[in-house]
Amino acid sequence: MAHFSLHYNSQLIFLCRLDQLTVDSGVHEPEDYNAMTEPCQLSATEMVLRLKAGDLTPQMIAVSCINRITNRDDDVRAWAHFDRGQISATVKSLPPGPLFGIPVGVKDIIETNNMPTEYGSKIYAGHQPDADASCVASIKAGGGIVMGKTVTTEFAWRHANQTRNPHNPRHTPGGSSSGSAAAVADFQVALALGTQTAGSVIRPAAFCGVVGFKPTYGRYPIEGVKQLSPSLDTVGLFARSVSDIALFDTALTGVRHELVSGPPKLAVFVPFSDRLEEAGAKAIEDAARRLSAAGAIVTEVQFESTFDDIAAAHETIMIGEIGRALYYELENFPDSLDDYYRDNIARGASITEGEITDARTAVAMARKSVTSLFENTDLILTPPASGPAPEGLEFTGDPLFNKIWTALGWPCLALPTTKHMNSLPLGIQMVSPQSEISAFLANAAWVEMTLNQ
Repeated sequence: MAHFSLHYNSQLIFLCRLDQLTVDSGVHEPEDYNAMTEPCQLSATEMVLRLKAGDLTPQMIAVSCINRITNRDDDVRAWAHFDRGQISATVKSLPPGPLFGIPVGVKDIIETNNMPTEYGSKIYAGHQPDADASCVASIKAGGGIVMGKTVTTEFAWRHANQTRNPHNPRHTPGGSSSGSAAAVADFQVALALGTQTAGSVIRPAAFCGVVGFKPTYGRYPIEGVKQLSPSLDTVGLFARSVSDIALFDTALTGVRHELVSGPPKLAVFVPFSDRLEEAGAKAIEDAARRLSAAGAIVTEVQFESTFDDIAAAHETIMIGEIGRALYYELENFPDSLDDYYRDNIARGASITEGEITDARTAVAMARKSVTSLFENTDLILTPPASGPAPEGLEFTGDPLFNKIWTALGWPCLALPTTKHMNSLPLGIQMVSPQSEISAFLANAAWVEMTLNQ
């Protein structure tokens, strides 16, 4: 089970209109949890308002989250490490900050100095880092309560772990940030950290029905995060509303956001359309129709060949860098790795530096042509996955609809929209061809507000 931490920085200020702060996230809660009465069910921005008003205390929020985790852990299994005693002790002396009293989950490939970090692997069972990762230190400095370590696939790669989709436990929550997405979706924490190297934030967010944010490459420091593919690894965020994402981003960067936007210019773009399921296609079509009716300028873009090249280049970069990042584990603990890991780490190690460099160059060239394709676009509306979460727990879903954007380094946000059969969420993915995060989040907030009406 697990442990926690906290601290704050009063210099970081979250700026947002009150009506944006309290906007409904639209997240579709698990069907056994319908009465919105518990503090754990509030969004992070709602928690901030109620804490400031004196209606809640950090202790009340922490107890509510602890109870929720305890009651639901057998069903969801989102936690690699969780210690209620440590949480109770740390919430007693929290300094002020933008995340004051807000419960946060941390993916277990992100290092923490007061709780184990096992990278989802038996090789590192009980491993205790000496220092916090930079992003964890920022959470503590901003007053967040680190509630514990959330389950990850092994080394944030392929091998699934114990977490189940809180909407339907027979289905995957996605990966590799499975525990983080599931914990936020199930009201066990308000915010969580994940990472994305191919589709490990956007896809589990879509499968679990929460907001997932993969920022521009390098926006949050990667120090203290177990490397998988350094050219692609990106720290990302989970929350239940866009305003919560803005709050979290402010705590990590110090950049203030005002979520005020008119109707954006949207480009509907569906690459790899032959891999898109009917339910996924309908979610995009319905969102585009409703956003157009609300005043957004919506155009459809068709353009395939360059994205095939980007997907191929991503594969070369990722596997080639994995072959270097995990070679130590292959050399020293081969019997602790399954055949897929052994074979593909070795395959990656055989990819030459020249081949990896060529693949990076191909992505850079493709980025120029894709940028010109979307030069008059505020947001690209595109699928976050092929459809709803697949049944079974071994396969976490295909990252094809995510890894092209990861390779390009553009910011992406998954937004829940509706439900499919078996209570499974469906959503959309928004991508920005520009790197200005405040404008991106403001446009995403407008989309969220419109679709929630």
